[in-house]
Amino acid sequence: MITSPPPGSGHHGSALAAVVDLDAIAHNVGVVREAAGTGVIAVVKADGYGHGAVPVARAALDAGAAELGVAVIGEGLALRAAGITEHITCWLHTNSADFSAAIDADLDVALSSGRQLAAVLEAARDRGTAATVTVKLDTGLGRSGVAPEEWADFADDLAEAVAEDAVRVRALMCHLARGDEPEHPLNSLQAERLDEARADLIRLGAPPEVMHIANSPAALTRPDLARDLVRPGIALYGGVPILGREFGLIPAMSLRAEVALVKRIPAGQGVSYSHTWTTERDTTIAVVPAGYADGVPRLASGRLRVRIGDRVFGQVGRVCMDQFVIDLGPDGGGVREGDIAELFGTGVGGGPTAAEWAETIGTIDYEILARIGGRARREYVSSRRQEATW
Repeated sequence: MITSPPPGSGHHGSALAAVVDLDAIAHNVGVVREAAGTGVIAVVKADGYGHGAVPVARAALDAGAAELGVAVIGEGLALRAAGITEHITCWLHTNSADFSAAIDADLDVALSSGRQLAAVLEAARDRGTAATVTVKLDTGLGRSGVAPEEWADFADDLAEAVAEDAVRVRALMCHLARGDEPEHPLNSLQAERLDEARADLIRLGAPPEVMHIANSPAALTRPDLARDLVRPGIALYGGVPILGREFGLIPAMSLRAEVALVKRIPAGQGVSYSHTWTTERDTTIAVVPAGYADGVPRLASGRLRVRIGDRVFGQVGRVCMDQFVIDLGPDGGGVREGDIAELFGTGVGGGPTAAEWAETIGTIDYEILARIGGRARREYVSSRRQEATW
């Protein structure tokens, strides 16, 4: 088992752990590859959706992913610093983006505007080397990407840069607005618009080497949109790309905490801040050392479930910054201080999942996973070789 302490902790004694099964990551890469029938860009932005970008990237690449994708240049530089040499695309930039560092690190910079193209060109000329770029087109999402009314001028400027040997056009990409609605007509329309842009670039002498459109849900359900590569994010981590659909993905993260305290309390006792829950009978409670500072949603107070051993217990009262309480019942449920509580995991045996947390508060599991805080040490295990234990 590989353990990484939380940033700034100075020790390995955290009572909270996000246990990441790298074999689940590998399995999920295989599921996506088979469904899409094409190569995979493993998206490891936001520290690998909270799982740890470097270990996830290595596991995904070992499992057959062709490339990596991140949001910002700093994330790509961190992967390079860890010794990862495969192709990395970065697609979100501000005016302060360090394009020179990106060029030096051989990162693929996805361009969303003429201003970004000009800035990359300036950096490439200063470095005396061609920049690798991807063209990111707004085909209907209405977010990042070259706007339709700017496309003609952008394409002309890009062709001039190619003729100058200042840039290499690696890819053409867009983001789907309604990928989680596979049959929505906008998905096909966005693909048609990207195909038209590719034809423009070929005509201008700046052809992209590859194209990619599909996110996790589209990669799993619309192989006709795959083009040369697909860009799965949540699917790699075993999340839920489309509500109500099963794809054979395995959740990679289990959030676990050591029970900090077990004690008896009498009937009529209020529990946690504002006493939003009061005991109806003498009972036993346990304190779990995880709270909203660690990503446990305060909005879910009184509605979470926790598994300890083969039993599931309900969380009661307010979720606090660093801890919450569960009701063990009059008999104490056989729980002792030091036992391991599973806050969420694979759902095997009826246990809670990140998707359940998301449904409870009306969000998506992407947000739940990405918000698991730094106090939770990351542990990396192989489910094929050992159980994830402390």
